[in-house]
Amino acid sequence: MELRELKYFLAVTKEQSISKAAQALFVTQPNLSRQMQNLEREIGKQLFIRGTKKITLTEAGRLLRKRAEEILELYNQTEAELNTPIADVSGDIYIGGGESYVMGLIAKAAHCVQKEFPNVKYHLFSGDSATISERLDKGLIDFGIFIEPVDLSKYDYLRLPLTDTWGILMRKDSPLAEKQFIAPEDLWDKPLIFSRQSIGKNLISDWFHKSTEELNVVATGNLLYNMSLLVEEGLGYAVCLDKIINTTGDSDLCFRPFYSELKSHLDIAWKKYQVFPKCTEIFLKRLQEIL
Repeated sequence: MELRELKYFLAVTKEQSISKAAQALFVTQPNLSRQMQNLEREIGKQLFIRGTKKITLTEAGRLLRKRAEEILELYNQTEAELNTPIADVSGDIYIGGGESYVMGLIAKAAHCVQKEFPNVKYHLFSGDSATISERLDKGLIDFGIFIEPVDLSKYDYLRLPLTDTWGILMRKDSPLAEKQFIAPEDLWDKPLIFSRQSIGKNLISDWFHKSTEELNVVATGNLLYNMSLLVEEGLGYAVCLDKIINTTGDSDLCFRPFYSELKSHLDIAWKKYQVFPKCTEIFLKRLQEIL
């Protein structure tokens, strides 16, 4: 497979039409059709289901689309790094992590670097631990922020001097809002909203003394802001970390920690033996200085 073929393939998946993709790529329709047929022969699997009005992807086609996007993203990052003059501290830094107020530390380090080197740009990606680990392994991000417990044996990492507190986000008029701490049995019969990063953590199920299958989980999500809208509407109680959603002032929401307090350490990790461009080296050094 060539990069050109992958670019053509992604154009067809985007437009869902050979003719529209050919127009967008400024190539002839027969040429593009031939390229896609060659790609299918090379892979040995059908990639498209050619309908009368639009093209849809087979299971193999969906997998190739995901991999093609990752390959081209990594190619573009590498090209940008190689084209940056050695003496010129500029470039792009890619950081992934779940929602946490620890991003304030990352922002502080980024600001320190940006004041000195204004041509450095930052790209943030939100996701759960599994997604962040996958992108880190593939070189699509430089740093991953992880909420413990997590296996970091294959990475170099720094433990951040902060902890996140687990608890419940709820409406202020909820009966449980009168409590200072929330006990497991308070939630056994309540409708719960889980973040995807919390579902896979044993410390949460250990605290509940029940598996998530035994609880009344009415919704899941990966962005707490969206989950907080469900809480505002009275859909349920969100199991989450503190200090992400503003619960002060006129907010209808409040946060109550678990009893006894359940905390998670946070780490920032990167691939072992990683060779960083200059701008990324400087960012990591500034972060270490702040820590």
